[in-house]
Amino acid sequence: MLRIDDLQLFVRTADSGSLSAAARGLDVSPAVASAALKRLEASLGARLFARSTRSLRLTAEGEAYLLHARAALASLHEGAQALAGGREAISGVLQLSAPSDFGRNVLLPWLDEFQARHPQLQLRLLLGDGLTDLFRQPVDIALRYGEPQDSSLVALPVAAGNRRVLCASPGYLQRHAAPRTVADLQAHNCLRFMLAGRVHDRWCFEDGRSSLAVQVSGDRLSDDADVVRRWALAGAGLAYKSWLDVADDVATGRLQVLLPELGGEPAPLNLLCAHRAQLGQPVRLLHEHLQQRCAGLLAQAPWPLRHPAPARRP
Repeated sequence: MLRIDDLQLFVRTADSGSLSAAARGLDVSPAVASAALKRLEASLGARLFARSTRSLRLTAEGEAYLLHARAALASLHEGAQALAGGREAISGVLQLSAPSDFGRNVLLPWLDEFQARHPQLQLRLLLGDGLTDLFRQPVDIALRYGEPQDSSLVALPVAAGNRRVLCASPGYLQRHAAPRTVADLQAHNCLRFMLAGRVHDRWCFEDGRSSLAVQVSGDRLSDDADVVRRWALAGAGLAYKSWLDVADDVATGRLQVLLPELGGEPAPLNLLCAHRAQLGQPVRLLHEHLQQRCAGLLAQAPWPLRHPAPARRP
């Protein structure tokens, strides 16, 4: 039988990359933490971490199970809230920055759900793909893809396992043969994204043994990720997008995932803030809410679970 404290230890270890750090966070000894992890692996009949004297990393089975463990803990927390009397009373103003495409097309209904549970809370939402200065701009927290560039920021993982996917509309694929290899992308119109003056035109994939990278080109370029998605929906070319941004489009058939046998570039989603003092109850509850919603989308993701390898060009 699975134990809740074992699941908590597993998730904490995956987030921190350290069993001893997870043990300290849960106020247990390293020996107790190690026993809990072994007990969970024995219950599942699978090895969740590959361990050595100096490193600890998730196995493919561990990556797959992590999504379900997060969702289970979030569901148990919501159940406890309901039994305790329903809504936790939180109020005040929470200022949030989010990427343009994710914010408009994915985040908005999730925020509506959150405010319906906490009607005394006021939200101020700023959308944009540029880097947010959390020390100077009037923003409490920011949702951003990728690893934070500023090591002084506090980063809470929201969708650590998210990746990019190659996709196109059915209309585009009626006019152009779908690529069969990464090298084929050079013959397609690729819709490119620009961030902080840098064009994202080197698209990387994993085939299980090595990483593949290709330089792409096309007739359209934007610094707004939502514009790139709209171009793809209109059949203008191929897009290389975060799975969270296009999961609904794929589910409804508006976009199709191409080269699904390859793993796309990692695109972890994190919640960032400038100081730990900002991790109050509203932020904690919103973080848990977003983790649960993202876990549902990641459970439908098309990519294979593989570990990265050194890059090479096709």
